Amino acid sequence: MGIRDWPEGERPREKLLSLGPDALSDAELLAIFLRVGVKGRSAVDLARDLLGAFGGLRPLLEADRQRFCAEHGLGEAKYVQLQAVLELSRRHLASQLERGGALTSPSLVRAYLASRLRHLGHEEFAALFLDTQHRVIRFESLFRGTLDSASVYPREVARRALALGAGAIIFAHNHPSGVAEPSDADRRITDRLKEALALFEIRVLDHFVVGDGEVVSFAERGWL
Repeated sequence: MGIRDWPEGERPREKLLSLGPDALSDAELLAIFLRVGVKGRSAVDLARDLLGAFGGLRPLLEADRQRFCAEHGLGEAKYVQLQAVLELSRRHLASQLERGGALTSPSLVRAYLASRLRHLGHEEFAALFLDTQHRVIRFESLFRGTLDSASVYPREVARRALALGAGAIIFAHNHPSGVAEPSDADRRITDRLKEALALFEIRVLDHFVVGDGEVVSFAERGWL
């Protein structure tokens, strides 16, 4: 039986329109993205198969091109569509942080930083540069690779902050291991950056460590 033969209240599109996207399961949302199934399998059946094959929604969304396209029912066209959807999502979050209003939502900052860093397979150190009224100037990736006190250069961070006219900074980096617990090296790096930037009256507001399912805030732990 095809989806068109299902009761209207059980069809993913109609269900979304009547109840909203929050009411749909991962498989139903994915089925709307897929639009059609394959021979003998509805779009919802295919979505369930794919979620099982990848081990869940997140591994599917973060799969590389080769892995994604290798699955029956997907392919390059779907891969391109998915990457466009994911980038639109990131830009939507970024647009809410654009210069204009001061940052008032820590949860929004968390969500944005996680969207930029969580999926990376390498460690990356980034900064959200803010003006003196805590309005966003720019997000930039600063350093890449295994992070320790020798690989993050406070002088370079200060130079970039001054060039952008920043009055405050929020740092963030990811742990590819998925464990968000900050290391001793993370704390030492943050202390060095805070001391260096204080010389230029630039405040470090927070440092977020992005893990698999958690984002840890230094400020919330009283470390800044």
